[in-house]
Amino acid sequence: MHSTQWQLQDAKARFSEVVEAAMRGEPQHITRRGKDAVVVLSEQAFEALQHSAQAAAPGFVAHLLAVPKDDGAFDRLSLTPREVDFS
Repeated sequence: MHSTQWQLQDAKARFSEVVEAAMRGEPQHITRRGKDAVVVLSEQAFEALQHSAQAAAPGFVAHLLAVPKDDGAFDRLSLTPREVDFS
């Protein structure tokens, strides 16, 4: 997969070319003030990226199952609640 790097001002001036290249499956890297800023991808590449990220992310149940279990390392306090007068 070939990718191209553009300076922001060039990408703005030749945006159609940037989009066409991205639609051909070539990610287009755009820099701003000499630093990496954004990547333009085709819709197909973006959807594939989203799908793989969602598939790799653990679900809610996995998070719950990952909570450490009570191994009895700490003694539980046997406190009795105080009386409360609601009158």
